[in-house]
Amino acid sequence: MSVPNLNLLRTLHVLLDECHVTRTAERLHITQSAVSRQLTQLREIFSDPLLVRERNRLLPTPRALSLQQKITELLADCDAVFEPEQFSPQDWRGKVVLSSSDYVAQYIFPDIVELLTTQAPQVDVRYQLWSPSYTEQLGDLDIQLVSTMAPAIPDGLSGVQIGTDQAVCVMSQHHVLAKQSSLTLDEFTAYKHVSVNGGGDKDSFVDTQLRSLGCERHIHTLVPFFGSAFNTICRTDMLLVIPEHIAANMQRFYDVVYKPLPFPSVHNQYWLLWHPKYDNELSHQWLREHVLTLMKTSMYSMT
Repeated sequence: MSVPNLNLLRTLHVLLDECHVTRTAERLHITQSAVSRQLTQLREIFSDPLLVRERNRLLPTPRALSLQQKITELLADCDAVFEPEQFSPQDWRGKVVLSSSDYVAQYIFPDIVELLTTQAPQVDVRYQLWSPSYTEQLGDLDIQLVSTMAPAIPDGLSGVQIGTDQAVCVMSQHHVLAKQSSLTLDEFTAYKHVSVNGGGDKDSFVDTQLRSLGCERHIHTLVPFFGSAFNTICRTDMLLVIPEHIAANMQRFYDVVYKPLPFPSVHNQYWLLWHPKYDNELSHQWLREHVLTLMKTSMYSMT
């Protein structure tokens, strides 16, 4: 048996309801001859007369009656497929995974969790430390939103800018350079450095700049977390190059100062990124709008 198209099934649905060709044509806004042609096709498809004439009316056959409820349910399901998507944060069930640095995890992520707990209470939240290697794999990863530094939105991703700032050099308040208003290139390279390598690239441009100036720095210690880096510079005379907004905020918790770099610094650009497959998803639109607002207004974000 060939499979009828939906228009034929809609015609049969109305025919079984009206048992009258003229009224069926009026309801479907087509001609009586079109209804008759479609009924002929339906009879061939189902190998059954479906409707039998008795004087001035049509009577459904047992086969037609057995199909009626199935057709009603099928058409209702098909109509539901084309209904506009509805979204309510309170009814949203599922899981969202966000990815960024440990700094965002510690100081901004709790605000996001609080928001979801109150406005989307049936959604579970996860956090994953970001790695630049994820960029080209994001479509295959279970990560819905990313906050990271990048010169521009990476090819193949969607995004919106959160803000900008520049890199600075951080040191202990007790460092011999702490009271200076600025650093020379020789001073900057004379001391060992600690570098944060978790959550994305933050300072590789420094080494590129230094090479162009014919010098280099000694990265003595690599750590994945900002907290570890700050504790390290507070106990040593090492230097740390990080974004200015992080340096300024960490002064609340650590005895540190920061200085401009002794060479031109690139502007850090911060993005909220996601895979384009989420562009039109209502729940994701709601999520990214609220996360963007939190990231732009957080006291721990860039100004």
